[in-house]
Amino acid sequence: MTTVNSTTKGSSAPDEKLWNKEYLKVMTSNFLLFFAFYLLTPLLPIYLDSQFQADKDIIGLVLSGYVVATLLVRPFSGYMVDCFNRKKVLMLCFLAFFVCFAGYIGASTLLMFAIVRTIHGIPFGATTVANSTVAIDVLPSSRRNEGIGYYGLSNNLAMATAPSAGIYIYNATSDFTLLFWISLVLAMLGFFTTTRVSLPLRDIRQGRPSMSLDHFFLSRAWLLAINISLFGLCWGVMGNYVAIYGQEMLGITDGTGLFFMILSAGLVMSRLYGSKALRQGLLTQNCLRGVFISFAGYTLFATALGEWTYYLSALLIGLGNGQMYPAFLNMFVSMARHDQRGTANSSILISWDIGMGMGMLLGGFLVQYISYSAAFWTTAAMQGTGAVLFLLATRHFFLRRRLV
Repeated sequence: MTTVNSTTKGSSAPDEKLWNKEYLKVMTSNFLLFFAFYLLTPLLPIYLDSQFQADKDIIGLVLSGYVVATLLVRPFSGYMVDCFNRKKVLMLCFLAFFVCFAGYIGASTLLMFAIVRTIHGIPFGATTVANSTVAIDVLPSSRRNEGIGYYGLSNNLAMATAPSAGIYIYNATSDFTLLFWISLVLAMLGFFTTTRVSLPLRDIRQGRPSMSLDHFFLSRAWLLAINISLFGLCWGVMGNYVAIYGQEMLGITDGTGLFFMILSAGLVMSRLYGSKALRQGLLTQNCLRGVFISFAGYTLFATALGEWTYYLSALLIGLGNGQMYPAFLNMFVSMARHDQRGTANSSILISWDIGMGMGMLLGGFLVQYISYSAAFWTTAAMQGTGAVLFLLATRHFFLRRRLV
């Protein structure tokens, strides 16, 4: 019965402050991390097309390289943050992340760009795991569900507003080099923010089995992983091809920035609206509502009836993902032991990355050899499949296996 999920671990103590200064620092560094990365995301297909005359399927292949690297490093990232000093791991990963932006500036061939983009996925994957695990450490236990939900606002806002900012800067300057420098500086600021974070002392477990699967991936949450991979696939198709889709299919030359602004508004409203439900432990209810709202958004996006469907779909996708993702993250954490926080974080990100990578490759293939319509109707079908899977199986799977 889903009502089991409605219970809460107890009311928060008056002195357990959610918005403490360390939590705000971690949120700030996370925002800068994702803003720097996603400032470039919607423009890279355009850049590869104009700079290197790459075909759409090759663009999909090049851009999916970072997902492969991220996917490979994240299981080890979860193990590292669980076994070693988390702040040192975070600082080292963030340093490598911001330095990699210099590679885009120096990449003079398509092969060099593909190599840099792929290598960049390694510190990106490791830093996102470390940062989100640190966020859990600085949250009071009674406010953890709520705090995890709000923490996601930092990367959701960045992922939604950074593309708008990037497109605005590009339309004003037509200068990709400037965008690469801006991303590098923002990432550097994020690195310096992490150096100022103070973490509570914790015992670092010694002698843990180095090759035990549950220290690299939260295997008990396997169905949640499959489910969220389907949703990551949908984001991978939409996020990489929304700009070209709007231009070539709908004639909306300057509308991508507004699309992501509306998407951002949906994410913010949804996070704020859903915070009370997360605080009360209503994880499956929040998630179920979110996945079906997103399904409506992706379906509307695929219809391509005009500007109104284009922008309304952005709002619905934002509203849906803003409720779905934090609920999924809390479910992963609730199914993990106390010493598996890093593993839980890496597991959901691995699952999302698998879906994203599949979406980028599948989207590039369908756009190149069939049509945009086929790509986005496939996206809507995958979102619908994921929604039905959660309704019929995943939510019950979680309630049977949760630990906290």
